[in-house]
Amino acid sequence: MASRPYAAVALAVVSVSFSSIFIVWSASDALTIAVYRLAMATAILAPFALARRDAALWRISRRDALLMLLVGAVLAAHFGLWVTSLKVQGVTVASSTILVTSHPLLVGVLSHFVLRERISSRAALGIVLGFSGVVAIALADLGVSGETLLGDVFAFLGGVGAGFYFLLGRRIRQRVALVDYAFVVYGSATAFLFVAAAIAGDLAPRGDLPRELLLFLGMAFIPQIGGHTLYNWSLRWVPAPVVSLSLVGEPIGSSLLAWVLLSQVPSPAVGLGGALALAGIYLAASAEGGGVRTVEATRDIE
Repeated sequence: MASRPYAAVALAVVSVSFSSIFIVWSASDALTIAVYRLAMATAILAPFALARRDAALWRISRRDALLMLLVGAVLAAHFGLWVTSLKVQGVTVASSTILVTSHPLLVGVLSHFVLRERISSRAALGIVLGFSGVVAIALADLGVSGETLLGDVFAFLGGVGAGFYFLLGRRIRQRVALVDYAFVVYGSATAFLFVAAAIAGDLAPRGDLPRELLLFLGMAFIPQIGGHTLYNWSLRWVPAPVVSLSLVGEPIGSSLLAWVLLSQVPSPAVGLGGALALAGIYLAASAEGGGVRTVEATRDIE
């Protein structure tokens, strides 16, 4: 039993690493992918959230419900931006996933300057290293094309969304059960994305419909439900350093999968920037309070 949470963390990291691969394989537009992924994930969670005997979902306060709608809007922005980044010509899975996973750096900066929380020297070093890596990746991709740099900006802004998602959801998750929280947030994010996709005319999948629906279902089951549900279950039993280390597991796993399945090999400059960014993300995440529960809400995302 003692080893099961660690096995769950490992399996969850592998599961979420497939997220970017499924997105690149899909022929559909970014908003279409985001809508179907979250809609299917919400449908999968619905029986667990609605059929519980304690009816906890219906006892959520109006204030928390409104806050979760706000979190859903932030999550919708996160997904819309990040998936868009992977659809930009020249943006690699490595660059995109590293940039979107940079939210521990942003959380550290926001905590210091907005919430007036003191950060440790370890966190400060992590923030400096991490942002040095982010700048190195951006400069390397600027050398490819301006469009590629724009894709990096989308991924980074997706990381900003993830940071706000974490800060907003952290306290709500202390009062609301994971299944109920995820059901409401995923459902509201789906609604916001549906409106955006309808306005943009991106509701219909492109390419082979059965293949696209299978990819969407894979995204909902594997990275969205299987990966994140297992991860959140395991956080009750694993120490904070394991949680912090696993935060950098997704971009590493995604980059390896992209190398094998998509024949994407990052340039040396992107590799160096990625190494700096991942080291900084690990330092910032591991110094962010030391508690396992503090990082819990960050894994309801990719």
